[in-house]
Amino acid sequence: MNCWKCGEAVDTRERVGFRDHCPRCDRALHVCLNCEFYDPAYNNQCRETMAERIVDKDRANFCDFFAPSGKPRAAAPGASPKDQLEALFKKKS
Repeated sequence: MNCWKCGEAVDTRERVGFRDHCPRCDRALHVCLNCEFYDPAYNNQCRETMAERIVDKDRANFCDFFAPSGKPRAAAPGASPKDQLEALFKKKS
């Protein structure tokens, strides 16, 4: 799993605890933005229908359905949101 904030690769062979933090940026890891079920297109931004609503997606929570995401959610460190969008919609020559 990659940290949602800085993109640091985090070993998730062990269970991600409620109080685990990124070794690089010290942000919480047990957050919606790091979860496999997180999806902005779904109701409450979660594909797990039994999960309770969590308002702050970037704060530590006690959701029992948390599963570490295999997809990187964060951009490369130092990339601005504008740079990310331009790279995403860049015309191919």
